Amino acid sequence: MANLERYRVTLATGGAVVMQGEWSIRETGERKFRSWIGSYGGISEARVVLTEMGDDGAETVLEEWPEA
Repeated sequence: MANLERYRVTLATGGAVVMQGEWSIRETGERKFRSWIGSYGGISEARVVLTEMGDDGAETVLEEWPEA
């Protein structure tokens, strides 16, 4: 069976999702995570989260900014 893992980066502010992106390569997700912090980190209450979405639909937080 194929590996269907995906890596999602989410930008939220004030509890609302502003933007999301998904990639099948972890390194791409990690690069986008860092890029979004640099690009959008100045937005009031900005929160950037990188999650791994497994084959079974479960999501695991890999990185978050700012740290909880």
